[in-house]
Amino acid sequence: MLPQLRRIHEHLPGVVQIIGVHSAKFAAERDPDNLRAAVARLGVDHPVVADPEMRVWSQFAIRAWPTVVFVDPTGRVIGQHAGEFDLEPVLNLLAEILTAHGLASPPPLPPAPETPVPAMETTLRFPTNVLADPARHQIIIADGGHHQLVVAGLDGSLRARVGDGVSGLRDGDAATARFATPQGLVLGPDGDALFVSDTGNHSVRRVDLATLAVTTIAGTGRLGTSRTIGPPRQTSLRSPWGLAWADGELWIAMAGSHQLWAWDPGRDALRVAAGSGAEAIQGGPLATATFAQSSGLASANRIIYSADPESSSVRAVDRQADRVRRLVGRGLFEFGDRDGRGDTVLLQHDEGIAAGRSESGAMLYVADTYNDKIKQLDPETRETVTLAGSTSGYRDGRALDAQFWEPMGLAALDDALLIADTNNHAIRQLSLTDNDVTTLILKRAPN
Repeated sequence: MLPQLRRIHEHLPGVVQIIGVHSAKFAAERDPDNLRAAVARLGVDHPVVADPEMRVWSQFAIRAWPTVVFVDPTGRVIGQHAGEFDLEPVLNLLAEILTAHGLASPPPLPPAPETPVPAMETTLRFPTNVLADPARHQIIIADGGHHQLVVAGLDGSLRARVGDGVSGLRDGDAATARFATPQGLVLGPDGDALFVSDTGNHSVRRVDLATLAVTTIAGTGRLGTSRTIGPPRQTSLRSPWGLAWADGELWIAMAGSHQLWAWDPGRDALRVAAGSGAEAIQGGPLATATFAQSSGLASANRIIYSADPESSSVRAVDRQADRVRRLVGRGLFEFGDRDGRGDTVLLQHDEGIAAGRSESGAMLYVADTYNDKIKQLDPETRETVTLAGSTSGYRDGRALDAQFWEPMGLAALDDALLIADTNNHAIRQLSLTDNDVTTLILKRAPN
């Protein structure tokens, strides 16, 4: 929605007022500090009203997120639209309203939203994800707030930035390429390329790790509204998020359409791999199963695992059995913070997932974003335990005493987890052997 609203500002500067109303679904969204951080992270440039008790929601008889309400210059509600919208019809409607009322200029806008002070001084701004590249002894960070990728050594020594730091869609070398809030990261099958879900651009990009040159492999830069799939670079995507490889295909968590798509590099073709497009938590065959804003993806033992934040769940996609099943999570409005097994487990808007190994086989690690914790999930027994995190904040130390602030991305590296601690603007490290949390200090490499 936000890019569409920005374009309305561009087309009708100074004559249309946009006011966001944040009617919280999740408990964590009622915290004003979390809301301020979200406004800053997403680059919201219009005023936002906090509606934690959903009073404004009720007064306008809203039934779904997102909903746009059109109010004419006299204060009269003249229309309402639920869901994403095509830009042109809305622009035409606004122009008609302004013409009918002869409005030359609107009342002054309220003050701009506050920007929170970062919790600590770092070179990052709202990092959304992190990837381990042990073959090159490096990590790669999706520095979402700077619209860049950061390449650093395992010791934190900065090696390169990819992207010029300006939000946009442009291929080219590391110094001139542009991203818009990059999210998902995954290495190619042969390890010589990095694939990036460029969420704000509704695109998927490829970075040559030898030259750091960036090319677009899918997406047009525009939000997709059609279910028709054509050539990848001519098909508009809908908020691609997590990425994972399976059987030679790049699987894409298409958060905006509640589906998993796949790109076949050999045929240069896209397809819907799983999900009907409805937002729910129904299992069953891949084609009819439902997801809820699939975000993080991980692959292990020929299974794709999806973190679905809107249903606070983790799903398992078994391609061979043509089956999607629920590991934890019970519904769109069932969330909380409870460890346990299977249906007793409650998460709150989990956005990131990574796969590791244990003595018994694969082990999943989940960024339980709105609970500010890192959880461990055994995909066989569905047993879930808290590994790290206590309350929202910033603190290193013993794992269960440490503090995170809305962690979003995870990567397994040897006996440790790398954590994109988004609202703390930091990369944290959780030792799975010592159970300690530390902060990776990024620094310039010595000459």
